[in-house]
Amino acid sequence: MNRVAIGVFAAVVGAGVYVMMGAADAPNVADTKPAAEAGPLVDVIIPARFTEQQAMGQIAFEADCAVCHGVNAVGRDGVGPPLVHKIYEPSHHGDEAFQRAVALGVQAHHWPFGNMAAIEGLTRADVEMIISYIRALQVENGIN
Repeated sequence: MNRVAIGVFAAVVGAGVYVMMGAADAPNVADTKPAAEAGPLVDVIIPARFTEQQAMGQIAFEADCAVCHGVNAVGRDGVGPPLVHKIYEPSHHGDEAFQRAVALGVQAHHWPFGNMAAIEGLTRADVEMIISYIRALQVENGIN
């Protein structure tokens, strides 16, 4: 099995485990507000269709990123920034910035949410799929 297939399988299994465990049990969460209070920070238009890679990225995003960045990357008030935002357009935060943030973590520099810890268990291929999903959301919302 190639690395992408293994990554896709891991994302699907991870999504199932995530759903079964619930967002409150997810690792690397420094949630300062109860989930009910941590509302979205932006409104997002969802594309009518995703490519296969973008759909797999959505599954991985929901399993590993949504707990802080919100479903559909809308952000979570008091928890994490929206990724469907002009700050994260490709000319300012290219794909490699997302790869490095996941692999190494990142110090807070645009938002008052605190530092982001590295996210364990995601391969570069997994993050590529997540990025393709985020970029599709961004394009649909006029960020490109």
